Parts: sequence; C-alpha cells; structure tokens
Amino acid sequence: MPKKQTTTLAEEIQQSRPFSSLQEEACLSLMRASADLSHGIDQFLKPFGITQSQYNVLRILRGAGAAGLGRNQIAERMVTPTPDASRLLDRLEESGWIRRKRGKDDRRQVTSYITAAGQKLLKKVDAPLVAFHKQQFPGLRQADLRQILKLLSSLRAATS
Repeated sequence: MPKKQTTTLAEEIQQSRPFSSLQEEACLSLMRASADLSHGIDQFLKPFGITQSQYNVLRILRGAGAAGLGRNQIAERMVTPTPDASRLLDRLEESGWIRRKRGKDDRRQVTSYITAAGQKLLKKVDAPLVAFHKQQFPGLRQADLRQILKLLSSLRAATS
C-alpha cells in the first residue's frame, strides 16, 4: 500500500465548517477508518470468492469445532452483525463450505458445521490475510496498536 500523507478528517472529506463537537469528529473519523479498512478486506477476499461475512462465519465454525453452532449463536459471535444469518448460511451451504443438520428431538434446532472444503478455504486465506492486516497498519508500533485496542474496548463497553 502506498504511504499517504496524514490528513485530518475535515481535509479528507473537504469539510469547510468545523465539526459540532470533538465527539462528532471522533465518531465520523472512526466510521471513515472502518470503511477504509473494510473496503480493503473486501478487495483482499474477492479473489478467494468469499465475503467478509462468509469468512467470519467460517472462522466462527472452525472455532466451534465438532460441536458446531446454531444460527443464533453464530449471529451473536459475528464481528459485524448481519440482518439475515439464515440466507448467509444458505449461501455457505450451497458453496459446500458448511453443512447443516436438524436436531433429532427438535426439528427446529439446526446446527451448522464447517466442512473440509471450508477448512481448506480458510487455510488458503489465513496466512495471506495476516500479512494483509500488517499492511493495513503501516508505521504503527505494537504499543500504538495496543492503545487503539484499549480505547476501542472502552468505547464498546460504554456504548453497548
């Protein structure tokens, strides 16, 4: 990634009037940074034929192991909430990356499991994605990243 000159959010979005508050500027700046990071990940995942949400579900199911998880459990663990987890799971199943099984006692209970094909896809994505994430934070030291994580954790706790 080419190194860009550091600018303020107001400069980036060509805003001539001051923000109404520091909180507004912080919120909009976080939203802009999030959108930029997310777009980069979308572009990175595109050649693998997978979306961020699909990748997130596969990671969740890999972590669940042989026990698998129900739709609501998956939805609760997603980094970015999705309004239609059922449709997302349908697409993953159609691609062969997950399988679903209805409960014997309660047919409404459906558990999802990652397949060997899903595991194989994640193995192809994992190492290159780690390298890509490092490129997304050029010039930031480990201490800077830890401070960002601490601040974001505090913000999530205050807003949830």
